Amino acid sequence: MGGTANLDSAGAPIRLIVGLGNPGVEYAWTPHNLGFMGVDAIAERAGIRVQRPEAKSLVGLGQFGGREIALAKPHTMMNLSGLAVRDLLERLECGPAAMVVLCDDVALPWGMLRIREGGSAGGHNGLKSIIGTIGSSEFARVRMGIQPDHPVDDLAAFVLRPMRKAELEIAAEMAEQAAEAVELILTRGIAEAMNRFNRRVPPPDESEI
Repeated sequence: MGGTANLDSAGAPIRLIVGLGNPGVEYAWTPHNLGFMGVDAIAERAGIRVQRPEAKSLVGLGQFGGREIALAKPHTMMNLSGLAVRDLLERLECGPAAMVVLCDDVALPWGMLRIREGGSAGGHNGLKSIIGTIGSSEFARVRMGIQPDHPVDDLAAFVLRPMRKAELEIAAEMAEQAAEAVELILTRGIAEAMNRFNRRVPPPDESEI
């Protein structure tokens, strides 16, 4: 990427869009790889090939939402995502505020998106690694819900198991919504993206209270 690639043609910082997941075919269709699926959805819309090995990741450069972006899928394991993100930020010469991270979220029901400007890792090991390694939580994140609809004894096993057909269909929809959310962040700002997508959380069913 190099030191001259940190600004787009308008002189604005390149946006780094990072999708979190685990490399390897055995993890490709697991709930924990929704971040990768979100990046793939953006890549398809923008005509970007995320194939170049760099900074412990697969990287692709291009334009999306009228901005120069770098798409990245860290190829460390999830728990070491911070190592790749630190290298990516250094190579792009940009700070955490120029980054958007896409990931799964077991606290949100399937099909729901939640956009945040910053905050804690919320128990997500990939986010925890990023925050700990770069020393900042001040980056946007688009979180995609994968909450179990039944009690789960082993949450790690749940997020690393292959998704069922119905879950795959919802996951594909969420990946497309995540791509829309990132485009809105780039074009109109994160506040507008939050207003649009965070409203998708329905009110609780009174019969379940």
